[in-house]
Amino acid sequence: MSGSYWKQVHADGLAVPSDRPLDDLTAELTRMLGSTDPALRDGTAYPTLVTWIERGVYDDLLNGLGDGMAAGLRVGIGEKDTDTVFRRSFSALVLAECIERDNGRPLLAGGKILEWGDRIATWLLREKDTRGFVPGKGWAHAVAHGADALGVLARSPHVATPELTVILDVIADRLLLPVDALFTNGEGDRLAMATMAVLRRNAVPLRVLEPWIARIAAAAGTLGSYDDRDPHLLGGNAQIFLRALYLQLALAPNPPVVRSDLLLVLVDALKASNPHYLGPAAG
Repeated sequence: MSGSYWKQVHADGLAVPSDRPLDDLTAELTRMLGSTDPALRDGTAYPTLVTWIERGVYDDLLNGLGDGMAAGLRVGIGEKDTDTVFRRSFSALVLAECIERDNGRPLLAGGKILEWGDRIATWLLREKDTRGFVPGKGWAHAVAHGADALGVLARSPHVATPELTVILDVIADRLLLPVDALFTNGEGDRLAMATMAVLRRNAVPLRVLEPWIARIAAAAGTLGSYDDRDPHLLGGNAQIFLRALYLQLALAPNPPVVRSDLLLVLVDALKASNPHYLGPAAG
């Protein structure tokens, strides 16, 4: 359909049109999630699908809609710097909205939510295209969107301590994967927000969190021995994350019960990985 059709839908307050089957509308919106035009992708398809999910339009179809978004995570996976990233990245956001809908009211079996969580984690760790803003095409932001999806998953009542621990491991694994450019578009902050969602469940004990932080901190204090690449690529994303997590843990509302103890762990990690600035000889 023409862009004017969807402009009218938005002008009508995103009421579901009655002149076409919902299946056809959904299929078109799903295709638009992969558009290189941010006006179609960010401005039309994504807000329309999110609004309809929030209004319960898909409550009886949520299982199928989520499965379709999970399938979108595989489109072009393994490619780098290609336009397929938009379909994967925005499918993750819409899938997160499906999970969020179930978080607010039970609509799906727990096994389905865990299946989607596994699909999100697998995609995020396989994703090679870590661009944030793409000039002329808008936000790709796969890592940030993946982090958002993990945060929503962490709030699911179907997710317990074992799954929350897996989410933390996925976050650490993503941070430690090799990259060609450091995260500069808030990805570290979004991964820290996902971590805070895990921590606010108050289900993962400090004895699990301490070695998890230590693993990230070990990378954060490491420089690569590259002759032709930025040596900070090796541990820079881990460093970005630790600082973001410290800030959110210290200042964000609704702190977890481990806040005080975990802040001390983070302070030690930041000191150890920043000896030139925070070590005994600093200053």
